[in-house]
Amino acid sequence: MSPTKLILLYLLTVPVFFAIDMIWLGFIARNFYKIQLGSLLREDVIWWAAILFYLLFIFGILYYAVIPAHISGNVLRAFFLGALFGFFTYMTYDLTNYALIKNWPLKIVFVDILWGTVLCALVSSVSFYIARFLS
Repeated sequence: MSPTKLILLYLLTVPVFFAIDMIWLGFIARNFYKIQLGSLLREDVIWWAAILFYLLFIFGILYYAVIPAHISGNVLRAFFLGALFGFFTYMTYDLTNYALIKNWPLKIVFVDILWGTVLCALVSSVSFYIARFLS
């Protein structure tokens, strides 16, 4: 895949990731996180940090899941590599928080790791088909 197509793949994957994650965070689990994290949540989100995380995280999904799957031509590889990427990254975040942050809810650990696994599997699969379309 040419550098131009890789950039286009990235730019087309960004809204896919945002759409799926915003459905989860904004609608399905919005109250769940508020209830579980309560006073740990900031009232004023630091948007530049959140956006930077998302932009770099999506690069990781492409590098570790989508591109290897695209090379092999196997969407199931994209799905499973994406799931593994999501599992390990969200597990790192949640278990570290659980180990270090007082009152970090165990329920959040399990739900968030599951969500990260599903999110990355879905995004990787959709992005795989975008890569195919661009080829």
